Amino acid sequence: MRIIKITLLLLISFNVSFKVISENDLQNIFSDDGKIVFIRHAYAPGGGDPEGFDILNCASQRNLNSEGIAQSKRIGKFFKKNNIKIDKVLSSEWCRCKETSKYAFNNHETKSFLNSFFSQKFAHNKNKQVKELKDYIINWEGKKNLILVTHYVVISEILNVSTSSGEIVITDRNFNILASINTSNN
Repeated sequence: MRIIKITLLLLISFNVSFKVISENDLQNIFSDDGKIVFIRHAYAPGGGDPEGFDILNCASQRNLNSEGIAQSKRIGKFFKKNNIKIDKVLSSEWCRCKETSKYAFNNHETKSFLNSFFSQKFAHNKNKQVKELKDYIINWEGKKNLILVTHYVVISEILNVSTSSGEIVITDRNFNILASINTSNN
């Protein structure tokens, strides 16, 4: 019990909010369109990029397994069940993000500003990508909601939050977090 109290005190002191989203809350969030929806790619076993990673060769990358494919399909069902209007789905060029987009939404467009910069090979792209992503949002004129399927490091850099595989984080155009939804089976 003491650990729970300490944890709650730490969460409050760091101004971290947590709440369960009801269907009514979700409808209120999406009552007006124009939300930015960050989705960390679904479950792909392992971490980082394998040695010999080639962005053009999915066989050289970490990809979704059956659990990740099922999670991607749950993400798509979540959007359909809740009648969330989508302007467009943008994905990182990494295969695990494109697979998540394909299984969840069928159609997507890739954008390099959503790519991972976790590994040393791509770390030098971070500032350029963050600027391009923010510029894209500033200039986006969509009337529905924008879906961004990306990586932990991108979401963490933009929103300053940790996400699990397949987690959905809904923000306004100023990147204020409105809700977070875990799509894991647990």
